Amino acid sequence: MGINGFVSSRLQHHATHSASAFASVGASITSLDARGAELLAERTRIAQELHDTLLQGFCAVSMQLRSAVDALPANFATAPRFGEILQLLDRVLEEGRCAVQGLRSPDECNGSLGEAFAGVPKNLGFPSAAGFRVVVNGREKKLRADLRNEVYRIGHEAIVNACRHSRARNIETEVEYRPTELRIAVRDNGCGIDPRDLRWGRNGHWGLRGMRERAERIGGRLRRWSRVALGTEIELRVPGRVAFE
Repeated sequence: MGINGFVSSRLQHHATHSASAFASVGASITSLDARGAELLAERTRIAQELHDTLLQGFCAVSMQLRSAVDALPANFATAPRFGEILQLLDRVLEEGRCAVQGLRSPDECNGSLGEAFAGVPKNLGFPSAAGFRVVVNGREKKLRADLRNEVYRIGHEAIVNACRHSRARNIETEVEYRPTELRIAVRDNGCGIDPRDLRWGRNGHWGLRGMRERAERIGGRLRRWSRVALGTEIELRVPGRVAFE
């Protein structure tokens, strides 16, 4: 075979190989698009179910409770307390609506993670007896839209657990933007968690298991550390190639 024939043969081989590679990439993208459409359809279905059951039920409870409070005598001693409960119920309803909207529109994200975490205790009506703060380290990076909500939900659950169960004097949430990963840590100096509950979760309670499942779903790693009377730390690490746009 002459040099011209050899070059022609190699060029034809590379052209065939490149075409095959591009076809493979195209098929992968098509498969991802199809999977994305399936996930969006499932999220929409779940959003509809949540709206038609839990949210509608909470709205009915809120209306009945508000009517009962309005009927109380003006000098009723615990009327202010019922007013606080109504405000809390309104905040829970608003958060539920936001969650449903997030399921329907997963790409719509506003505000930073630090700001979102900072508002959790107040939004849910937890007392301010425990010192709560949010620390952000590193230069903030934009997160993938579909991942941000999952990360927020993990941190939200950890903060709620600390506020509700730890009896801590101090609770800290750390958001760290590292070059190669996103790291979230929620720690407290409270009563700690029983080792069996930390590993398996309490019977009938799904918070710890839900955090672990969310972390696995987004390709992250969840670490849980706790000692009785010393406190608890929940840490989430998500690789940068997964977390950052």
